This record gives sequence, structure tokens and C-alpha cells, in this order.
Amino acid sequence: MTEKQTIAHWDEHVKQILESTSIDSEETDGNRIKRIARLEANPEEWFRYYFPRYSYAPPAAFHKRATMRVLQNTEWYEVRLWSRELAKSTRTMMEVLYLALAGHIPEDNRSGRVLPGRLHKRYILMVSNSLDNAARLLMPYRANLQYNQRIIQDYGIQENSGTWHAEEFITQSGIAFRALGAGQSPRGTKNDQVRPDVILFDDVDTDADCLNPEIIAKKWRWIEEAAIGTRSVSQPTTIIFCGNRIAADCCIERATRMADHVEEVSIRDEQGHATWPEKNTEADIDRVLSQKSYAAQQKEYFNNPIIEGSVFKEMAYKPARPLADYKMLVCYTDPSYKATNDYKATVLVGKTGDEYHIIKCYLEQATTARMVEWHRNIMRMVVACACYYFMEEVFMQDVLLKEMNDMGNRSGMKIPIRGDKRKKPDKFMRIESLLEPLHRNGELYLNEQERHNPHMQRLAEQFVAFAPGSHAHDDGPDAVEGAIWIMMEKTAKGVDEGIVTMGRPINNYRY
Repeated sequence: MTEKQTIAHWDEHVKQILESTSIDSEETDGNRIKRIARLEANPEEWFRYYFPRYSYAPPAAFHKRATMRVLQNTEWYEVRLWSRELAKSTRTMMEVLYLALAGHIPEDNRSGRVLPGRLHKRYILMVSNSLDNAARLLMPYRANLQYNQRIIQDYGIQENSGTWHAEEFITQSGIAFRALGAGQSPRGTKNDQVRPDVILFDDVDTDADCLNPEIIAKKWRWIEEAAIGTRSVSQPTTIIFCGNRIAADCCIERATRMADHVEEVSIRDEQGHATWPEKNTEADIDRVLSQKSYAAQQKEYFNNPIIEGSVFKEMAYKPARPLADYKMLVCYTDPSYKATNDYKATVLVGKTGDEYHIIKCYLEQATTARMVEWHRNIMRMVVACACYYFMEEVFMQDVLLKEMNDMGNRSGMKIPIRGDKRKKPDKFMRIESLLEPLHRNGELYLNEQERHNPHMQRLAEQFVAFAPGSHAHDDGPDAVEGAIWIMMEKTAKGVDEGIVTMGRPINNYRY
């Protein structure tokens, strides 16, 4: 950000604070004291009153729980692995200013009364990947202390003309704030012999640093020894890390091993619902995610960094042949019948010579009814060509097969699907050992005519994101592995009506 842009950003920020914090200049001292006491007894009301610009959406349950942990525990170390758009920096700012102006809530205060002798935080150290970024993160603290009319009316004028700069400022009541860039020397960081009692780490990791393990190790040593080393041994201190897990080894990941509490919140929960629906609608989330690659979605919004291409570097494409030319066709489905936010996957795979072509793919977070429609579409495609239909065994397989059969009866198009009861080994080992050699040897292709189909694009993304230990979705590659395994078994055994596994035939379901 240029100096001109920084000034413009500051001016706009100040304008919004002034416009949103009107006060009652006629309020009596008695009423003001009662109002402050009421607000301090309820942090959520305190936030809404003093920071209406940031409190336009009601907080989620995880916001409230996090706030009470920080406000009640005078000595505390917390890591907030909150997705983008979940207000981790803003929420933390409101909490820190509460601790500085109102003080900690005693843990035994269950009555809601404000008790005397609250511990106030006196020195806030903001640490980020660079000094400029740390100063930018401190900007709303300084702007609110300087221009928030409600804070000024209730807690007095904060601006101190003697020490009031972007990188360091001290209020008239003696609360110090300092920005610090990673690697900078923090030696001598004191405020009238008071050491930092709030140390904030916000976006301390960078993508470039995470590519070099030595840089991460060096930065982490600096965090532990220099930055956290500024705290007092005897003074209760609050340490908060805010950020995303952008790599398997990064500073915020290392902090999770030291913290009193670690909270990981994605943009959506395991059921696929918004974790902050009061602010982020499902349509809004869909729109934003649609503008990013799968890998970028996982890193920024789901705390799941992906090393792309660790197994499948780039998928190969080739035009599909006429269906009648294929020696064998298999339609395989991974129904993903779980409570988690997984994908249903149905693939049509054909074998020609030594090559396996993924002719058609359906891959999305869908209902069972939609999955049945995929099968009808594939049946219309293959027409009179022989095709085997299989579905991976899941906990509710019999229920699913019956549901699909009932839907087929109602539509007049029955799906001759069978349950794959193979006792499958570890998923990563299965997919990597069967499909990676085919891919490497030029024997596995995605249909060129489907290259721009969103379903085929998702399949390619899931292949590229596939990696050991990754939490990335892999339902598409899993379905492809199932189809090709069946083809290889049928070719090897010469069996038409069943699959041979573990030395014996398994029962097939027909409806």
C-alpha cells in the first residue's frame, strides 16, 4: 500500500468511526456511570455499543465462547485458526480494547456485576510478518482510541500528543501499543517497566516462508525466544495467534502445540453449513468459493493446506472414443453417505487396449435423488452398450440401493446397480498404488470433450490435491479407483457376473 493509499484508508476509517459513534452530550454523570457498569458487565453489549461499525452482524456461538475464554483467563495462550471472513482480527481487537479499558472479568463472577479490582492490560504488542503489516493491523486500535466518541466520553481522551505514531503509541492513561515485524529486535520493550502483557500474532506466516523449512524454524525460534520472551514471568499475559494453517509446517501450526486452547473454525462446518450464518449466507459462500481453485479454497477457508501435484502433478486428457469401441465400461459410484461435507461421485470409465478413459464424471455435494439422475443420464449415454454399475459399500448401502431401486421404479428406468463389497485397504494406498502408475505411464486419461465441465474440473482438482495425510476431498479419485479395479479383476478372472476378491466371489445386488 502506497503512502497516499494509506492516508486515504486512514481518513475513510476515521470518517466511519466518527459517523457511527454518536453520543448523548446531555447524559448526566450518574446515568453515564450506570450505563458503563451495565455495558462492562456484558461484553457483547459493550462491543455493540463502542464498535457498532464492526458489530453489524450478530456474533456466532464460537465468537462468544472465544471472548469469554480470553476475558476470564488473565494468563492465557490461544490459537485461532479461523477462516477468512470470520472476523478473527476484528473480534480480537474488540477483546483487547475491552481488557485495556474495562479489564478482565473475574472467573467467579456469575452474577453479572462488575467487581472492583479488575486486572487491566497495559502493554499490547502486535506482531505480524512485517513491520508495515503489523502497523496496518494496529491502525484500527489507534483510530478508535483517537476518534471513537463513545470511548472518549466514557474512558477519557486517549490520544497522547507526545507518543502517538503508527508503529507505536501510548494513551494518556498509559496503555502502550507497539507494532513489531517478524525478526525485528524487541529488546527493551517496556512501558514504565511494564512488559507486554498482551502479545498478538496476526498473519505471521507467509506463503514464501513456508516453502523453506529453515526459514520457518528460524522464525519460530524468534517468536519463542524474542517476541514471547518480552513478557514478564510474574505478570499474567494473554497470547493470541490469529491466522490460517497455510502449510503443513508453519508458525501458527507450531503454536497449536503450545497453546492452552486451539480453535479451528472453517467457513462451513462438517455438515456443509455456514459457521457464521448471521453474516455469511450460503449463496455468498458459494459465490466466493466458485472464484477460487479447490486448493485455494481449502487453504484459505478450511485450514487445509494442499501441496498440489505431490502424487498426480497434472492430469492428461484425450478425446473419448465411441462407446461401442470400448472393451469394457464400468459406472462406479462413491455415494459418500455421511454427515460430513463430502462429495458424491459417479464416473463412467472405459477400457481400450491398455488405456483407461474417464468418459463421464459427476462430482458434487448432492442429494441421493440427484445421484440417481446421474445414473439415468449414463444409462441414456451407453444405450445398448454393455456396462457394469457398481457402488462402493457404505454403512447405509442396502438402504441406498433400495432407495435407488424405488426411484427407478417410479421413473420407469431401473438401474442395475450392484454393491461393491470388496474389503478395501487404506484409501491413499489404494489410489496411489493403482492409479499413479497408470497416470505416469500414459494409460489414464480424462475425456478432452469434458475438460470444461465443472464436474470433470473438480475431478482433476481432486486428483492434483491428492496427497498423503491431506484432508482434501478425494471422492472422485476413489470412484475412479473402484471402476478400474473392477475392470482389472474382470479381465484377470474372466468373470462376467461377479467380482473375485480375497480368493472368493462376493454377492452382487440387483434391483
